[in-house]
Amino acid sequence: MASSSESSETSESFLRKRRGDTLVSDNTAHDSCSDTKRDEHSSKYEKKVGVLVQKGSFWLTRIVLLRSIAFIYLVAFTIAYNQNKQLIGEKGLMPCKDYLRSVKRYVGGKIDLSALSYSPTILWFMDWSDMDANLDLIALAGMALSGLVLFLGSANMVIMGMLWILYHSIVNVGQLWYSFGWEIQLLETGFLGIFLCPLWSLSQMPRRCPTSIISVWTFRWLIVRIMLGAGLIKIRGDRCWMDLTCMDYHYETQPVPNPMSYYMHRSPWWIHRFETLSNHFIELIVPFFTFMGRRMCMINGALQILFQVVLIISGNLSFLNWLTIVPSLACFDDSALAFLFRRSGNARQTLLKIQTEEAEGLKTPPTKGMLVRRVLNVSLGVLIAYLSIPVLMNLLSSRQMMNTSFEPLRIVNTYGAFGSITKERTEVVFQGTLSLNHTAEDVVWEEYEFICKPGALDRRPCLISPYHYRLDWLMWFAAFQTYEQSEWVIHIAGRLLANDSTILSLMAHNPFQDREKPRWIRGEHFRYKFTRPGSASAAQGKWWARKRIGPYFPPVNLDGLRNYFQSRNWPLPSGD
Repeated sequence: MASSSESSETSESFLRKRRGDTLVSDNTAHDSCSDTKRDEHSSKYEKKVGVLVQKGSFWLTRIVLLRSIAFIYLVAFTIAYNQNKQLIGEKGLMPCKDYLRSVKRYVGGKIDLSALSYSPTILWFMDWSDMDANLDLIALAGMALSGLVLFLGSANMVIMGMLWILYHSIVNVGQLWYSFGWEIQLLETGFLGIFLCPLWSLSQMPRRCPTSIISVWTFRWLIVRIMLGAGLIKIRGDRCWMDLTCMDYHYETQPVPNPMSYYMHRSPWWIHRFETLSNHFIELIVPFFTFMGRRMCMINGALQILFQVVLIISGNLSFLNWLTIVPSLACFDDSALAFLFRRSGNARQTLLKIQTEEAEGLKTPPTKGMLVRRVLNVSLGVLIAYLSIPVLMNLLSSRQMMNTSFEPLRIVNTYGAFGSITKERTEVVFQGTLSLNHTAEDVVWEEYEFICKPGALDRRPCLISPYHYRLDWLMWFAAFQTYEQSEWVIHIAGRLLANDSTILSLMAHNPFQDREKPRWIRGEHFRYKFTRPGSASAAQGKWWARKRIGPYFPPVNLDGLRNYFQSRNWPLPSGD
């Protein structure tokens, strides 16, 4: 009889395997088998047969999502630690202390709910006498917490909530330097990450807190909105997206090209047409796969990740593409992601035990805390649905706005990228001279170099993604505006006249290092183009060719800038 029973169960397991159903441990010893025996049996069975974890659960998905979010947070806080003092610190180009003071005046001179609503940041409650220390403390705390989550592969709501508050506190005083779409995208992603976790436990597999399907769908809804927003802004924007010629220009004119951009720019025309069509397909059609069942949802996730990897390879777009991969991971359940975990690892073995117990009807009855958590998950779903209403209205509008928040906490936002494509690349090049007379025939102008943006013709394009140099990126915008529209450019010029170490730390080359301070600084406007591979210029090691357009701003000195700085309440730089 025992032999017959074993044969019957083996046949049943075989048939289930043939049907493609998930395999779990054999259903033996329902009544008195101990957890230890079940663990041993599960382990042996997995090694022998290669058990696939059950479809439709998201225990492993949660671990992957939390580690991915933590990685992006770690990059973002590292960037903040390295650059905030120069950009928004005490001697920064746009001091956040001045910004907070202006907000305080605007809301009536008090730090109250109005001030917090206008600019949600914990800096309101910190000592402003040393703002650089405050900014460093926030960034370092964020780095430590995100590093912990990345290492553990687990978190709780407290840690994820703290990370969200810390990054909010930077973004909301970052002004122009934090005005990019990926900042609000990280805030939304980080907010959703809070609800992946148990309240206190740091266990990777908290038995009483399974991953909520509502939480998983909030991530899926995020990737749908990101891609649809990006696709719709393109077909409503630049005509080149409709005539399929945008990729003829993109690699050369994007904000910060990398070495692969140089070669991809020279691809045959039909490849560029295919790239543009593929872009439309992935951004406008594929997102709807999310709602067509498990298999189609995973196809959407795989295509979105592949698309983002291609974008990462083709240019330096900060951590935007890395961040966009994160919600795409929610398209995969434990069965799809099990290959990322060792068979003998604790997470996979614990999952196997949980699924075995559920198959044997040993599922733990819900506790009061679990019921409260279910209410919280439903509340999250209702909140996201409600806040999505203006976002959906924006997507349907012919006047679609991209990278916009409709409430101060930036929980649900609208996204988009490259609605218009610049057809020519222009650059602002700072030049200085030691000459007393900047109009003399023998005047020698020497060029400054930024860390990543194009400058010297023989300097290879940088490769920094997911890292990001905020000043380099903003210089790209300044190049197709005027210095009157980007007054901070003149602020930089004044700092360079004083050999200011704060600003020079954001640059790769100072031609007046260990020399006298320059007497004059000017901005020159150039048109840049990639050289052609195999050409004489390329053979000389030149990646770029350029042609002067004219002056971007005229030669200036400290005396001439005195009134300009005073009228804007900028301290006149005096040097170190």
